[in-house]
Amino acid sequence: MGSGDWRKLDETDVRVRPGKSTRPRSKRRPEHADASTALVVTKDRGRWTCALDGDPDRVVTAMRARELGRTPIVVGDSVGIVGDVSGKPDTLARIIRVDERTSVLRRTADDTDPFERVVVANAEQLLIVTALADPPPRTGFIDRCLVACYAGGLEPVLCLTKSDLASPDELLASYAGLDVPAIVTRQDRQPEGLEERLKGKVTALVGHSGVGKSTLVNRLVPDASLPIGVVSAVGKGKHTSVTAIALPLPGGGWVIDTPGVRSFGLAHVTGDDIVNAFEEFAAAAEECPSGCGHLGSPDDPDCALDDVVGESPARADRLASLRRLLASRAGMET
Repeated sequence: MGSGDWRKLDETDVRVRPGKSTRPRSKRRPEHADASTALVVTKDRGRWTCALDGDPDRVVTAMRARELGRTPIVVGDSVGIVGDVSGKPDTLARIIRVDERTSVLRRTADDTDPFERVVVANAEQLLIVTALADPPPRTGFIDRCLVACYAGGLEPVLCLTKSDLASPDELLASYAGLDVPAIVTRQDRQPEGLEERLKGKVTALVGHSGVGKSTLVNRLVPDASLPIGVVSAVGKGKHTSVTAIALPLPGGGWVIDTPGVRSFGLAHVTGDDIVNAFEEFAAAAEECPSGCGHLGSPDDPDCALDDVVGESPARADRLASLRRLLASRAGMET
């Protein structure tokens, strides 16, 4: 254009590009129809290790895609992955989707902590590992784990270790009313019945430090080689698992080893969550007076749950177990 041709321009020739802050942004996001499905098996500093289609031989490392924002991703999650899924060294895929969870194991630091932590997702059962001695069993911790199971949709299984040091009879009797499956193991033998219980399922393990979780995992998955700690003179074990990790079982299924915990807060669980897990008492609980904690006399003298035991085949020990869990959730001594 010559020096004088600008005089021939009019408003139709002007092209104004909007500034960066005023550009219209599209809300459309890629559909990622070609995304691969994977199981999250562990996390380390903003990177997730995932097994494509749940195949332990096809493992990739992935990061969280920007469009997910702060969406939490935990071990056990089923996710959608795009990008380089070859699994070769120094490759990195992106997690673009977290599928709906079928179960969630949550806990809080204590009963007053408002922030819940998702420990494991999509586990079918929770193996509550408790030593019969060294360290001694803590029924309050077991009760709290049971509450978390009922609230999160997991099936609880008791695993009592170190039966060569103490008898399991008394502890088993205290949970007979809940019909919770139990497996008893020794330090000097392979755990009987445990492999059959875990086969083909996703199972999370939880327990205090020093109760033998890592020992169990090493026997179930010989290639795991998890470090094993010792128990101090005051009955406290050393934390040997520092992050949750899912390991494939030789016979099929996954076992998820979680870090040892000293407390299992239940600030996120309501009393109704626990009552609803006991089908024979759920309907009667709706007839209770407003504010009833279902603990019975003297705290709740008009609780309707007592009538269920008197008028139907509901077992008194089931009601006693229910109330013990409610008391545990409320932070009372049990």
